Amino acid sequence: MDSIKKLSLLIGNYTKTDRGLLLLRIAFGPLMFYSHGLNKILAGPERWGRLGGALTDLIGLDFLRTFFGFMASFSESVCALLIAVGLFTRLSSFLLFFTMFIASAKHFADGDLPEMALLYGVFCFFLILTGPGKYSLDKKYFFKYFEK
Repeated sequence: MDSIKKLSLLIGNYTKTDRGLLLLRIAFGPLMFYSHGLNKILAGPERWGRLGGALTDLIGLDFLRTFFGFMASFSESVCALLIAVGLFTRLSSFLLFFTMFIASAKHFADGDLPEMALLYGVFCFFLILTGPGKYSLDKKYFFKYFEK
């Protein structure tokens, strides 16, 4: 009977979703910020222009290179931190998801496998679907607007 109880903890424990979302957010957000976002947001307009080329090469609109590069840097830095604390989580996740989608497309076009961009993109997609969970600033400040 004791082994069945232990097994049920592994396969039947669906009450810890909010804790799982919290752990995912505080793991992925800071990783994205420190590994990818911080150096990009601090690099300035020249680097932003190169980053923005990933999107403008696909859609044209070359005059928006620096803007799109800044938005990619913003999503990988500021939005990653917002995701970690659970503030404006769905919006931040959408912006970061879009950035990871473009990064993945660019890597695929270059013949590379964009493993990290895909992982971060999937993580953001699931946060868009689920929201941040109850251990978040969204829940604290915006609960009354979303729950009945």
